[in-house]
Amino acid sequence: MSDSLHIVCPHCDAVNRVPAEKLGAGAKCGKCHRPLFVGQPLALDAARFQRHLERSDIPLLVDFWAPWCGPCRMMAPAFEQAAGQLEPRVRLVKVNTEEAQSLGMQYGIRSIPTMVLFHHGREVARMSGAMGAGDIVNWTRQHLHA
Repeated sequence: MSDSLHIVCPHCDAVNRVPAEKLGAGAKCGKCHRPLFVGQPLALDAARFQRHLERSDIPLLVDFWAPWCGPCRMMAPAFEQAAGQLEPRVRLVKVNTEEAQSLGMQYGIRSIPTMVLFHHGREVARMSGAMGAGDIVNWTRQHLHA
């Protein structure tokens, strides 16, 4: 079925099949019955990150950050605003590189904040440095429609 998408629940990580035309219609998880989209970035550890990366059909925009990083903290509200604008077409997630060091190494994160856009499990684009909400949204859309 090409008209339905697999969406990983942000609460229980169950994989849901959602008709594409119902993505923005308040879709709920079939397992935990909570909303599939909450308009906020999702904090993921390494195991949950892999599940979302491998099982979700929508793009994943990842903010690799650390709590001690000033520019990371400065960009956090902008990333949150961008989530409200990009969902349900893109899932925004945050990966704390202090807690998930293996992911930082696996994806060659050399400076933070670094945003990496994935689609169908593959890296589409990456950008290092803090950005405002409008720039995050525009950058993401530009790389998805390229």
